[in-house]
Amino acid sequence: MPLDPRALGTALHEELTLHSTLCRREAGAFQQAVRSGETVLVACTQEQRLFTELAEQTEGATSPLRFVNIRETGGWSHDARQAGPKIAALLAAAHLPEPEPVPTVSFRSCRRLLIIGALDAAERAATLLADVLDVTLFAQGPGDAGGRQERRFPVLGGRVVSLKGWLGRFALQWTADNPIDLDLCTRCNACVTACPENAIGLDYQIDMTACTGHRDCVKACAVAGAIRFEREAEVQSQDFDLVLDLRPAGAGPTFLQHALPQGYFRWDGQDLQALLRLRDLVGEFEKPKFFSYRQKLCAHSRNRGVGCNACVDICSAEAISSDPVRQQVVVNPHLCVGCGACTTVCPTGAMGYAYPSAQDMGTRIRTLLSTYAQAGGRQPSLLLHSQESGQQLVHELGRAAQLGVAQGVPAHMIPVALWHTASVGIDLWLSAIAQGATQVAVLFTGDEAPQYVEGLQSQMAVAQALLHGLGYTGTHLHCVHARSATDLDAGLRAIGGACGSVPAQAARFTPTNDKRATLELALDHLVTNAPARELPEAIALPKGPSPWGTVVVDKDRCTLCLSCVSACPAGALQDNPQAPQLRFTEQNCVQCGLCERTCPENAIALQPRMLLTPERGQPRVLNETQPYGCIRCGKPFGTLQAIEAMLGRLADHPMFQGEALERLKMCGDCRVIDLYSAQNEAKVTDL
Repeated sequence: MPLDPRALGTALHEELTLHSTLCRREAGAFQQAVRSGETVLVACTQEQRLFTELAEQTEGATSPLRFVNIRETGGWSHDARQAGPKIAALLAAAHLPEPEPVPTVSFRSCRRLLIIGALDAAERAATLLADVLDVTLFAQGPGDAGGRQERRFPVLGGRVVSLKGWLGRFALQWTADNPIDLDLCTRCNACVTACPENAIGLDYQIDMTACTGHRDCVKACAVAGAIRFEREAEVQSQDFDLVLDLRPAGAGPTFLQHALPQGYFRWDGQDLQALLRLRDLVGEFEKPKFFSYRQKLCAHSRNRGVGCNACVDICSAEAISSDPVRQQVVVNPHLCVGCGACTTVCPTGAMGYAYPSAQDMGTRIRTLLSTYAQAGGRQPSLLLHSQESGQQLVHELGRAAQLGVAQGVPAHMIPVALWHTASVGIDLWLSAIAQGATQVAVLFTGDEAPQYVEGLQSQMAVAQALLHGLGYTGTHLHCVHARSATDLDAGLRAIGGACGSVPAQAARFTPTNDKRATLELALDHLVTNAPARELPEAIALPKGPSPWGTVVVDKDRCTLCLSCVSACPAGALQDNPQAPQLRFTEQNCVQCGLCERTCPENAIALQPRMLLTPERGQPRVLNETQPYGCIRCGKPFGTLQAIEAMLGRLADHPMFQGEALERLKMCGDCRVIDLYSAQNEAKVTDL
């Protein structure tokens, strides 16, 4: 792997010493470094365990340790000699401080394991776990061999009604609707032998579709008294900490979402990893609270109407639900798996990714791109991948390139590991392009929920339409689908020549945790440096969810009731206290649709677009009319269109004839005065 310590040191503004066997003959240099008290960065992840142990054994070692991979990600590729700027960028990003800590979510597991499945398979699995966990079985048929004669574990039976919860708090409900009480059954097999229809299996439950009601089994079980056909079905419940489900997905009430709750495992009887992970899930655990939620920014609900539902629809863990009473969404932090897809599709930034935050990730991307440019790199690209399966593919590709059977990660493409690829969206994509990234590629390994891929592709279509509208040529955003290193190598080669144009001057801003503010910073720079000689007034964006757009009002239908103003969560729609007007500030609109759904006249439609004129940030009048004055005192109390629409609808109503109809043309005060002063009106006090 070619390395130039002088060039790297110049780019990083420090003096570097090249070590080739730091974990062997040159270990003394490492021990001397860890005694300095300053952070020590080791550009080798292969021997991370060895270096950690060596630091612990070194007397006087006080330096914090960090590790970064520059081999598979940079030095092992067909163009490794040009990878110096990328290696400098990776080293610079590794020097950044760790993200600020966030609140944590706690779990407590007390050994209680539920195994659901055929009795023979459930007992086999239980024997592998019983030394660590307290196992209860829920039999779903006898399986091939049935239950063992020796009953080592409690067995439940019946029909599963529901299974809900998470690690440490699973709740099982079932209906005990079988005549055989498994607690009383001694497994003597007398009932199995006595049944002429073979309706009783070795799970010691009766198949009621095969039973003809001769009741020979009851006579055979007279001593134990475990069989009672007159026993009423009862709904029972029990709590567990862990669940091992041996049934295939979708077989009966179970968890159907893509991201299963922690503590719940499906097992096919082959992969022992699930059993090993179960054995470790005893005790107290914590995970970061990955999200932050600001209700004031949320465009989900207003006035009992539902607008934006993007986070609820995309969540693969079913951790987000709508709360119509409080007019907000509710996130269950115990079910949240930290994918961040909800934050990516949220148009307002109400749902934010907390660990790492958008600002931390933006700083990291900015550091990578700026260091790459300072080191002389050209046309930088970003490869966003997950830190588990995605990172594994990147490392496998690096090894394949070193062996000469693949090209590897190109020198201009900088891998960026994320907790999940769905956690970074359009705000950071556009920021990266404004800062000089010619490509942003997102790696999908097949582990992602289908709605994640669809959601990110939709966001990419919006961003790409905006860039093309500004005159930036080429393709900037890509989805790379790969299940193997070979797939990844082919995918990276396919997009290698599709670099997009970028601003002549790279942006210097750092993204913030305010999504809309970051988008505005990126847009301002992209528009200011747009290559198009003459910009259009507006850029049409694809139909569907869009963070930008306008509102189109049918003036013939709109009565200026201003229901849309009270429903707008972003302050894009406004009234005018001085005149009957509906005003609109396009920069604030998040295209949530609450105004469209609230309008009683169906007079509002959404139009995704990006307005490029200064009017985008200024209020403009969408509709206005003359005020309607009271026919008695002349005081304006409504709009001409609204009063005329009301009169037209109530003209044929029997309660609004003659003087009653005329009162509708009066203000509230005059209407009361006229009603009490009328001589021909019946009063309640006279009845």
